[in-house]
Amino acid sequence: MLLGQSVRNGVVEVDHHGAVAVWGRTGLEYWGGDIDRRYYSRSAAKPFQLAAALSSGVVLSAQERAIGASSHGGFPTHLAYVRKILNAAGLAESALQTPASWPNHLSARDLLIAHGETLPRPIYNNCSGKHAVWLAACVAAGWDTATYLDTLHPLQLKIREVMSDVSDSDVGPSGVDGCGAPVWQISTKSLSRAFFRLGNDPTFSDVWIAMHTYPALTSGNGRIDQQVATVLPAAAKMGAEACLGVAISGSYGIGVKCWDGSMRGLESGILGTLNALGMEAASKSITEGTETRQVVLGGGRPQGTVVPAVRLATNRHAT
Repeated sequence: MLLGQSVRNGVVEVDHHGAVAVWGRTGLEYWGGDIDRRYYSRSAAKPFQLAAALSSGVVLSAQERAIGASSHGGFPTHLAYVRKILNAAGLAESALQTPASWPNHLSARDLLIAHGETLPRPIYNNCSGKHAVWLAACVAAGWDTATYLDTLHPLQLKIREVMSDVSDSDVGPSGVDGCGAPVWQISTKSLSRAFFRLGNDPTFSDVWIAMHTYPALTSGNGRIDQQVATVLPAAAKMGAEACLGVAISGSYGIGVKCWDGSMRGLESGILGTLNALGMEAASKSITEGTETRQVVLGGGRPQGTVVPAVRLATNRHAT
């Protein structure tokens, strides 16, 4: 299915293909594309990884939960919460097994360098919040912290259980995510079902509330998932290679995947989906507030745009 087209000076340069699924109270209500094709859930899994960690008994504030579900930008506020979680668990930064990296956001990296930082560090990795919460969960449950990334570690087994439950699917076999953690498989259909649970099942209310209340901690200002959670009564989480889950409270769970891994294709997919669902005002507000890749530049000036092209089939009685 076509998610969007990149148009430069009136000529279509790129077609972005993908899949969209919308899960509601009657089951699968709208869809387009190959919604059963499997791929890795990447960071779109973080709300459910957080839920699994919380079941260990670890106690976190709403802000700390938001960081636990985050792909953060590496700004001082993000890093402060990561350190707070580790300190409360009696752990040093050296317990983190995230790859050493610079912050995702270039201005956060520039800020560190301006203050004398010369090397990438594990805490600057965009997944350090998730890893800090995992380590805190291990301490709370009495699990080994040195092996917390092993697929057969009790925490990772719990994550697999939660992922299988919310998606109603077999999520194995696992792969290795960019941060070194086990990553499980999903489809766009099962992603939409999982995010419906996130927004409508009280079991996940602590996760949803944190992500919706503090979307700039979970993502960062100007990113598409942050804007969706700001404009709508929703929690949203984007994953690498262009997948996105949206949990609208009392309404829908939405899954979007752009097959070429393009974030601008993903953005056009969710904007087009909201338009198709009659949420044009929300789509417009998201476009205006996002550091979007929807504008096509040439010579430093706008020469075109990425035009959403989502067309959804419907079957309100599907399950």
